[in-house]
Amino acid sequence: MGKFVIKETKTGIKFDLKASNGEVIASSQVYKSEATCKKGIASVQTNAPIAAVENQTVEGYTAEKSPKFEIYKDKGGEFRFRLKAKNGQIIATSEGYTALKNCENGIKSVKKNAPDAKIVKE
Repeated sequence: MGKFVIKETKTGIKFDLKASNGEVIASSQVYKSEATCKKGIASVQTNAPIAAVENQTVEGYTAEKSPKFEIYKDKGGEFRFRLKAKNGQIIATSEGYTALKNCENGIKSVKKNAPDAKIVKE
C-alpha cells in the first residue's frame, strides 16, 4: 500500500506519494503550510482515480478535460507526467522516465495507490 510522506523543505512543506516498494511516484509543489499540503493530498486522492491520460508526446493527441494526467517529454528527452485537478492546477508531478511504458506505469501506480494511501510525516 502506498503512502503520502509530508516533509519540510527550506521554503515550506511538500509531499511525496510513495509506492509500497518505497519508490517516489509523484511529488507536490512546495506549500506554505501543512494544512494546504494536506488539501493538496486530498485533491490527488480525489482526482487521480478519475483522471484521463493525455499523451502530449504523440502527434495530434486528443486534449482531455481536467482532471487529467499529462504525459510530456522534458528538455532531457525523458517522459514525465503531471496530474492536473479539475480547475487545471498541477497537483502532482513525476520524476523522469526513459521509457513511455514506465511513465504510463507510474500513472497507473498513482491511480492505484493515492486513494487509500496513509499520510505520514517525516
